Amino acid sequence: MLRLTLHVLWIVFLTLLTQLGGLAWLAALVFRRRWLAFATTYALLSGIAVIAAPQFGREPLPCVPREDRIAVASPLFCVLNRHYVSPEMAAVADDLAREVPGTRALDGNFPFVDGFPLLPHLSHDDGEKLDFAFYYDGPLPSLIGYFAFEDGPTDCPKRPGDLRWDLNLLQSLWRDSPLDADRMRAALTHLSADPRVGRILLEPHLKASLGLTSSKIRFQGCHAARHDDHIHIQL
Repeated sequence: MLRLTLHVLWIVFLTLLTQLGGLAWLAALVFRRRWLAFATTYALLSGIAVIAAPQFGREPLPCVPREDRIAVASPLFCVLNRHYVSPEMAAVADDLAREVPGTRALDGNFPFVDGFPLLPHLSHDDGEKLDFAFYYDGPLPSLIGYFAFEDGPTDCPKRPGDLRWDLNLLQSLWRDSPLDADRMRAALTHLSADPRVGRILLEPHLKASLGLTSSKIRFQGCHAARHDDHIHIQL
């Protein structure tokens, strides 16, 4: 009974993390070399997703960096199937990358099913939301682009259960890469002027320090994750 419970919990975890991992683990249970079967099945399902996702209104963002083209900041987003967006969002991202060199995408959406949660995000569930890494004078501070916060003044109180994590223990581990204010300002100005973009989420202190005034750039609220480590946009 305990083994069954552990398998169920593992399937749920893999499904929430990658959408397809739970199905791959379920299929692998019939094989003796379970981890090899899981890796093979998961790779096969992920490959099928790349081909099938356009039928569901999604397409994968490129996993390999290219000159003046959008790509994910880390291959991990592709491995976890979190790099899918609608064709319109892909075009928005590609246009931004041509306008501002070094643009890199973070979490997008899973390949299938509107309404399927992309945890820990509250809204990445329909192909029309995408996060971008901040721009730095050097490599990204963190390996995945998230959680290297640009601290500034905030009116948000600390409440148990909020998603506004400070992750103080991680901050000393990140590379020391100064924020590239010029490229940040150029990217946010470009996105604000793009009629396809409906909303941009960013911490108020960064909007103020960058001298931005667009009404599209909004505060996500105190109960959601901090947005002083990435740019969130939605169509």
